[in-house]
Amino acid sequence: MLRFRAPRLGIALLFMMMLWIAFAAAGFASSEDAVWPESPGTTVENDGKLVVDASHADLGYVTARISGPSDHRMKMRVSFGKAQLTYDLNSDGEYEVFPLQLGSGKYEFSLFENVKGTKYSAEGKINLSVQLADENAAFLCPNQYVNYTRLSEAVAKSDELAAAQSQTDIYNAVCNFMASEFSYDFVRAASISPGELPEVDGCFASRTGICQDLSAVTACMLRVQGIPARLMIGYADKYYHAWITAIVDGEEVFFDPTAAINALNAKKYTVERYY
Repeated sequence: MLRFRAPRLGIALLFMMMLWIAFAAAGFASSEDAVWPESPGTTVENDGKLVVDASHADLGYVTARISGPSDHRMKMRVSFGKAQLTYDLNSDGEYEVFPLQLGSGKYEFSLFENVKGTKYSAEGKINLSVQLADENAAFLCPNQYVNYTRLSEAVAKSDELAAAQSQTDIYNAVCNFMASEFSYDFVRAASISPGELPEVDGCFASRTGICQDLSAVTACMLRVQGIPARLMIGYADKYYHAWITAIVDGEEVFFDPTAAINALNAKKYTVERYY
Protein backbone atom coordinates (compact mmCIF):
# COMPACT_ATOMS: atom_id res chain seq x y z
CA MET A 1 0.00 0.00 0.00
CA LEU A 2 1.31 3.41 -0.94
CA ARG A 3 1.32 6.02 1.79
CA PHE A 4 1.56 9.69 1.02
CA ARG A 5 3.32 11.86 3.57
CA ALA A 6 2.78 15.64 3.59
CA PRO A 7 5.99 17.68 3.36
CA ARG A 8 7.29 18.67 6.80
CA LEU A 9 7.28 22.35 5.86
CA GLY A 10 3.62 22.11 4.88
CA ILE A 11 2.74 20.52 8.21
CA ALA A 12 4.64 23.24 10.06
CA LEU A 13 2.86 26.00 8.16
CA LEU A 14 -0.50 24.35 8.75
CA PHE A 15 0.23 24.07 12.46
CA MET A 16 1.25 27.73 12.65
CA MET A 17 -1.94 28.78 10.86
CA MET A 18 -4.05 26.74 13.28
CA LEU A 19 -2.30 28.39 16.22
CA TRP A 20 -2.81 31.85 14.74
CA ILE A 21 -6.53 31.16 14.23
CA ALA A 22 -6.83 29.87 17.80
CA PHE A 23 -5.05 32.94 19.19
CA ALA A 24 -7.23 35.31 17.16
CA ALA A 25 -10.43 33.57 18.21
CA ALA A 26 -9.38 33.72 21.86
CA GLY A 27 -8.54 37.43 21.73
CA PHE A 28 -4.82 36.75 22.11
CA ALA A 29 -2.66 39.73 23.03
CA SER A 30 0.90 40.28 24.18
CA SER A 31 3.02 43.09 25.54
CA GLU A 32 4.44 43.62 22.04
CA ASP A 33 1.11 45.22 21.16
CA ALA A 34 0.96 47.33 24.33
CA VAL A 35 1.21 51.12 24.46
CA TRP A 36 4.78 52.17 25.25
CA PRO A 37 5.00 55.96 25.84
CA GLU A 38 7.33 58.07 23.74
CA SER A 39 8.29 61.73 23.46
CA PRO A 40 8.79 62.15 19.69
CA GLY A 41 8.63 65.94 19.79
CA THR A 42 6.08 66.38 17.01
CA THR A 43 3.68 68.34 19.26
CA VAL A 44 5.53 70.18 22.04
CA GLU A 45 4.28 73.10 24.15
CA ASN A 46 6.57 75.34 26.24
CA ASP A 47 5.84 77.99 28.84
CA GLY A 48 8.36 79.22 31.35
CA LYS A 49 10.15 76.18 32.73
CA LEU A 50 7.41 73.74 31.73
CA VAL A 51 7.68 71.51 28.65
CA VAL A 52 4.83 69.18 27.62
CA ASP A 53 5.05 66.73 24.72
CA ALA A 54 1.48 66.01 23.60
CA SER A 55 2.43 64.09 20.45
CA HIS A 56 0.46 61.03 21.61
CA ALA A 57 -2.25 62.68 23.69
CA ASP A 58 -4.87 60.72 21.74
CA LEU A 59 -3.42 57.56 23.30
CA GLY A 60 -4.21 58.82 26.79
CA TYR A 61 -0.94 60.34 27.97
CA VAL A 62 1.44 63.25 27.74
CA THR A 63 5.05 63.49 28.82
CA ALA A 64 6.29 66.49 30.78
CA ARG A 65 9.58 67.85 32.10
CA ILE A 66 11.23 71.04 33.23
CA SER A 67 13.37 72.88 30.68
CA GLY A 68 16.60 72.29 32.61
CA PRO A 69 17.90 70.71 35.84
CA SER A 70 16.97 72.39 39.10
CA ASP A 71 18.04 72.08 42.74
CA HIS A 72 14.47 72.70 43.86
CA ARG A 73 11.47 70.42 44.27
CA MET A 74 9.00 70.70 41.39
CA LYS A 75 5.27 69.99 41.29
CA MET A 76 2.84 69.85 38.38
CA ARG A 77 -0.87 70.40 38.78
CA VAL A 78 -3.22 68.96 36.16
CA SER A 79 -6.66 70.60 36.03
CA PHE A 80 -9.71 69.40 34.11
CA GLY A 81 -12.85 71.37 34.87
CA LYS A 82 -13.19 71.37 38.66
CA ALA A 83 -10.92 68.33 39.08
CA GLN A 84 -7.28 68.84 40.07
CA LEU A 85 -4.46 66.32 40.41
CA THR A 86 -1.02 67.24 41.74
CA TYR A 87 2.15 65.32 40.89
CA ASP A 88 5.81 65.58 41.82
CA LEU A 89 7.92 66.28 38.75
CA ASN A 90 11.58 65.25 38.76
CA SER A 91 14.17 68.04 38.93
CA ASP A 92 16.63 66.57 36.41
CA GLY A 93 14.82 67.69 33.27
CA GLU A 94 13.87 64.17 32.11
CA TYR A 95 10.44 63.42 30.64
CA GLU A 96 7.88 61.63 32.81
CA VAL A 97 4.55 60.12 31.74
CA PHE A 98 1.25 61.54 32.97
CA PRO A 99 -2.17 60.04 32.20
CA LEU A 100 -5.11 61.90 30.69
CA GLN A 101 -7.45 59.81 32.80
CA LEU A 102 -10.22 62.41 33.04
CA GLY A 103 -11.27 61.94 29.42
CA SER A 104 -11.42 64.10 26.28
CA GLY A 105 -11.57 67.85 26.81
CA LYS A 106 -9.49 70.79 27.99
CA TYR A 107 -6.55 70.16 30.32
CA GLU A 108 -4.41 72.73 32.10
CA PHE A 109 -0.87 71.87 33.21
CA SER A 110 0.71 74.20 35.78
CA LEU A 111 4.29 74.01 37.06
CA PHE A 112 5.34 75.10 40.56
CA GLU A 113 8.84 75.34 42.02
CA ASN A 114 9.59 75.14 45.71
CA VAL A 115 11.36 78.35 46.73
CA LYS A 116 11.39 78.17 50.53
CA GLY A 117 9.76 75.97 53.13
CA THR A 118 6.25 75.25 51.88
CA LYS A 119 6.20 78.17 49.44
CA TYR A 120 6.05 77.52 45.67
CA SER A 121 6.31 79.91 42.74
CA ALA A 122 4.37 79.49 39.47
CA GLU A 123 6.82 78.66 36.67
CA GLY A 124 4.66 77.82 33.66
CA LYS A 125 1.17 77.00 32.43
CA ILE A 126 0.07 75.08 29.33
CA ASN A 127 -3.46 74.43 28.05
CA LEU A 128 -4.26 71.48 25.81
CA SER A 129 -7.44 70.38 24.07
CA VAL A 130 -7.43 66.58 24.02
CA GLN A 131 -9.46 64.13 21.95
CA LEU A 132 -8.82 60.56 23.06
CA ALA A 133 -8.88 57.72 20.55
CA ASP A 134 -10.68 55.66 23.19
CA GLU A 135 -12.22 56.64 26.52
CA ASN A 136 -10.08 54.02 28.30
CA ALA A 137 -6.84 54.92 26.51
CA ALA A 138 -5.18 56.29 29.66
CA PHE A 139 -5.55 52.92 31.38
CA LEU A 140 -3.56 50.99 28.79
CA CYS A 141 -0.12 52.51 29.32
CA PRO A 142 2.35 53.12 32.16
CA ASN A 143 2.52 56.34 34.16
CA GLN A 144 3.97 57.62 37.44
CA TYR A 145 1.62 55.49 39.55
CA VAL A 146 1.63 52.36 37.40
CA ASN A 147 5.27 52.53 36.39
CA TYR A 148 6.74 49.70 34.30
CA THR A 149 8.87 49.16 31.19
CA ARG A 150 9.29 46.52 28.49
CA LEU A 151 11.94 44.92 30.72
CA SER A 152 9.75 44.64 33.83
CA GLU A 153 9.41 41.08 35.12
CA ALA A 154 5.69 41.64 35.62
CA VAL A 155 5.34 42.24 31.86
CA ALA A 156 7.07 38.97 30.98
CA LYS A 157 4.95 37.06 33.50
CA SER A 158 1.81 38.64 32.08
CA ASP A 159 2.70 37.36 28.61
CA GLU A 160 3.21 33.90 30.07
CA LEU A 161 -0.17 33.91 31.80
CA ALA A 162 -2.00 35.41 28.82
CA ALA A 163 -0.87 33.08 26.05
CA ALA A 164 -3.81 32.09 23.80
CA GLN A 165 -6.52 33.13 26.22
CA SER A 166 -9.57 35.40 26.17
CA GLN A 167 -9.72 38.65 28.14
CA THR A 168 -11.78 36.94 30.84
CA ASP A 169 -9.24 34.12 31.10
CA ILE A 170 -6.36 36.60 31.25
CA TYR A 171 -8.06 38.64 33.95
CA ASN A 172 -8.78 35.53 36.05
CA ALA A 173 -5.23 34.23 35.58
CA VAL A 174 -3.69 37.53 36.69
CA CYS A 175 -5.99 37.87 39.72
CA ASN A 176 -5.35 34.25 40.77
CA PHE A 177 -1.61 34.81 40.39
CA MET A 178 -1.71 37.89 42.61
CA ALA A 179 -3.87 36.17 45.25
CA SER A 180 -1.72 33.04 45.42
CA GLU A 181 1.83 34.34 44.93
CA PHE A 182 1.93 37.65 46.84
CA SER A 183 1.75 38.71 50.47
CA TYR A 184 1.04 41.99 52.24
CA ASP A 185 4.10 43.91 53.46
CA PHE A 186 3.18 45.08 56.95
CA VAL A 187 6.70 46.48 57.53
CA ARG A 188 6.48 48.77 54.47
CA ALA A 189 2.96 49.77 55.49
CA ALA A 190 4.26 51.00 58.84
CA SER A 191 7.22 52.92 57.40
CA ILE A 192 6.01 54.38 54.07
CA SER A 193 6.36 58.15 53.67
CA PRO A 194 3.49 60.39 52.49
CA GLY A 195 3.49 60.77 48.70
CA GLU A 196 5.60 57.68 48.08
CA LEU A 197 4.68 56.12 44.73
CA PRO A 198 3.73 52.48 44.10
CA GLU A 199 6.54 50.08 43.22
CA VAL A 200 5.85 47.66 40.39
CA ASP A 201 9.31 46.15 39.89
CA GLY A 202 10.22 45.97 43.57
CA CYS A 203 6.89 44.46 44.57
CA PHE A 204 7.03 41.85 41.80
CA ALA A 205 10.62 40.85 42.63
CA SER A 206 9.93 40.42 46.35
CA ARG A 207 6.37 39.10 45.88
CA THR A 208 5.24 41.41 48.66
CA GLY A 209 3.93 44.96 48.89
CA ILE A 210 1.31 47.27 50.31
CA CYS A 211 -2.06 47.94 48.70
CA GLN A 212 -0.81 50.46 46.14
CA ASP A 213 2.09 48.22 45.07
CA LEU A 214 -0.09 45.13 44.68
CA SER A 215 -2.68 47.12 42.73
CA ALA A 216 -0.08 48.69 40.45
CA VAL A 217 1.40 45.27 39.61
CA THR A 218 -2.07 43.96 38.80
CA ALA A 219 -2.86 46.98 36.62
CA CYS A 220 0.46 46.59 34.79
CA MET A 221 -0.14 42.93 33.98
CA LEU A 222 -3.61 43.67 32.63
CA ARG A 223 -2.69 46.80 30.66
CA VAL A 224 0.05 45.15 28.64
CA GLN A 225 -2.52 42.59 27.45
CA GLY A 226 -4.89 45.28 26.20
CA ILE A 227 -7.21 45.19 29.22
CA PRO A 228 -7.87 48.73 30.53
CA ALA A 229 -7.19 48.84 34.28
CA ARG A 230 -7.51 51.76 36.68
CA LEU A 231 -5.44 52.11 39.82
CA MET A 232 -8.06 53.38 42.27
CA ILE A 233 -7.13 55.35 45.39
CA GLY A 234 -9.55 56.22 48.16
CA TYR A 235 -10.96 54.54 51.25
CA ALA A 236 -11.89 50.98 52.12
CA ASP A 237 -14.21 51.58 55.04
CA LYS A 238 -12.10 54.03 57.11
CA TYR A 239 -8.69 52.99 55.78
CA TYR A 240 -6.79 54.82 53.03
CA HIS A 241 -6.45 52.23 50.33
CA ALA A 242 -5.77 51.27 46.70
CA TRP A 243 -7.42 48.70 44.43
CA ILE A 244 -8.24 48.29 40.73
CA THR A 245 -11.16 48.24 38.35
CA ALA A 246 -10.82 46.86 34.82
CA ILE A 247 -12.83 46.63 31.62
CA VAL A 248 -12.96 42.95 30.68
CA ASP A 249 -14.84 41.99 27.52
CA GLY A 250 -16.76 45.26 27.79
CA GLU A 251 -17.76 44.80 31.45
CA GLU A 252 -16.35 46.75 34.40
CA VAL A 253 -15.00 44.47 37.12
CA PHE A 254 -13.52 45.08 40.59
CA PHE A 255 -10.46 43.47 42.14
CA ASP A 256 -8.73 44.23 45.43
CA PRO A 257 -5.49 42.22 45.64
CA THR A 258 -5.01 43.15 49.29
CA ALA A 259 -8.39 41.63 50.14
CA ALA A 260 -7.66 38.64 47.91
CA ILE A 261 -4.59 37.75 50.00
CA ASN A 262 -6.69 38.08 53.16
CA ALA A 263 -5.07 41.28 54.43
CA LEU A 264 -8.29 43.30 54.34
CA ASN A 265 -12.02 42.76 54.70
CA ALA A 266 -13.82 45.98 53.71
CA LYS A 267 -17.51 46.54 53.11
CA LYS A 268 -17.44 49.99 51.49
CA TYR A 269 -15.05 51.51 48.95
CA THR A 270 -14.96 55.27 48.32
CA VAL A 271 -12.99 56.58 45.34
CA GLU A 272 -10.87 59.72 45.75
CA ARG A 273 -8.80 59.59 42.55
CA TYR A 274 -7.51 57.13 39.98
CA TYR A 275 -4.60 56.69 37.58
